[in-house]
Amino acid sequence: MDALTLFGVVAVTSMMVFYALEDRDRRFILAFAVACLLASAYGFVQGAWPFGVVEAIWAGVAVQRWRRRRP
Repeated sequence: MDALTLFGVVAVTSMMVFYALEDRDRRFILAFAVACLLASAYGFVQGAWPFGVVEAIWAGVAVQRWRRRRP
């Protein structure tokens, strides 16, 4: 497994974990957004630009959810 693939696995796994924990604290929503940005970067670097675009959109959606949910 090369470094780029490992980066992608960590980014997508982080997305799943933080998505599962979102109901516990709003910080997990923000962590999910960051993980989406990492997955987006992976998509662009790997050459799968549609994946990169979709993940960037998901990051924006997550940030909006984070902003709406007050502590």
